[in-house]
Amino acid sequence: MTRARRRRAALLVLAATLLVAVWLSLAVGSRQVPLGAVVDALASALGGGSAPAGSDAGVVVDQRLPRTALGLAAGAALGVSGALVQAVTRNPLADPGILGVTAGASFAAAVAVGVLGASATGGGVWAALLGALLASVLVQLVGASAAGGGGRGSPVQLLLAGLALGAVLAGLTSALRLSDPQAFSALVVWESGNLADRGWAGLAAVWPLLAAGLVVALALTPALNAVALGDDLAQALGARVWLVRAAAVGAVALLAGGATAAAGPIAFVGLVVPHVVRWAVGPDQRWLVACCAVAAPVLLLLADVVGRVVLRPGELPAGVVTAALGAPVLVALVRRQRVPAP
Repeated sequence: MTRARRRRAALLVLAATLLVAVWLSLAVGSRQVPLGAVVDALASALGGGSAPAGSDAGVVVDQRLPRTALGLAAGAALGVSGALVQAVTRNPLADPGILGVTAGASFAAAVAVGVLGASATGGGVWAALLGALLASVLVQLVGASAAGGGGRGSPVQLLLAGLALGAVLAGLTSALRLSDPQAFSALVVWESGNLADRGWAGLAAVWPLLAAGLVVALALTPALNAVALGDDLAQALGARVWLVRAAAVGAVALLAGGATAAAGPIAFVGLVVPHVVRWAVGPDQRWLVACCAVAAPVLLLLADVVGRVVLRPGELPAGVVTAALGAPVLVALVRRQRVPAP
């Protein structure tokens, strides 16, 4: 099979798997909903009909449909942002958190909820989004200042700036929480990475930014292929490396920041998915980004379904399950050495 056919086949398989994951997300939980009832509920919702509270249709439309939509959006955002970070830094172990985006969102949410009294699903979402964006800007500024007069930081300087800022913000967040644990108790569920009980409001607040970040990411893929060859060769090919890197970090802030603000910090999705997809389709960023946008929601939705089942009628947050599932997969990939560097 040629590489082009292999890539198309991989994308088709991922798309089919995503449809299965969406169906499981709508049908499986503390209350099982038959496939026919799921289809009827979706058809009724699209037709403008209302679902009786407590019925199968009500469970699907009012509870699981917003949850599934958030999983699709957040998963795609985390997968694409992970691919961008690995391409920009040329580090296959990088993820969006390494640029301080997650730490910035957590710190801002902690200030908004614990200090200012905002709700974790209201003002806390906007604060987390703002914190993620500001953290990405600070990382860019620190990385550029470390480069000296040129003001164009290398991948290593960008990583070091992100790690340093992330450590500082994580320490400040811990200090705030220890100062008054009761005031910050509302953040516990959000910080575990949870798709439940967000409703449409959580997605409505961030979807424009997620869409903008995805458009920027797709537009950058040809230039990222050049950057992957090294800064000098990329410049010889006509790429403005510093501008590509800055735009990519901005897209990461929109994508990972929006996903974190809406669903909380979710580990390993942005790290593991690009690894697996790169093994399947190769290092071409055009295919890698597109396939990550499909594969990452599969992982997040399936993790959410597993979390609903293992402690029924209780639930495990999706972020806990992704960490439990993602860590062994990553270790297996590293041991087999089948994943090329970006």
